Amino acid sequence: MKHEKSCGAIVFQKREGRIELLLIKHRFGGHWSFPKGHVEQGENEIQTALREVKEETGLDIAIQDGFRQCVEYFPKPHVKKQVVYFLGAALSNQVHRQEEEVSETTWADIDRAYRMVTFKNDKNLIRRAQEYLRQ
Repeated sequence: MKHEKSCGAIVFQKREGRIELLLIKHRFGGHWSFPKGHVEQGENEIQTALREVKEETGLDIAIQDGFRQCVEYFPKPHVKKQVVYFLGAALSNQVHRQEEEVSETTWADIDRAYRMVTFKNDKNLIRRAQEYLRQ
């Protein structure tokens, strides 16, 4: 069994009294999700998440303490993938997508984001983020 590890972030902003999440549409696969990518040598999970968000969206984020969610799945036979997600407050809303990997980006309120994401794991992540942000 081959093991892969990626890290990413659920990026949010507060606008006009409501919370919006940044979704990216992956060029390969065409699914809506969150920015993430493989851990590189010498990086910790948070460094990977910050780098991947910056590479894919151009955004700097502030990681929120106490939110770390782990998702595991099998993308191919004999490959187990672990993705660690953090919650990150966008420090601006000026998105500059990485055209090689990201075909579209959008800010969506939580209910719209929940409807847009493709995978059940992502829907669960949105609900956990919503619970965290209500505290």
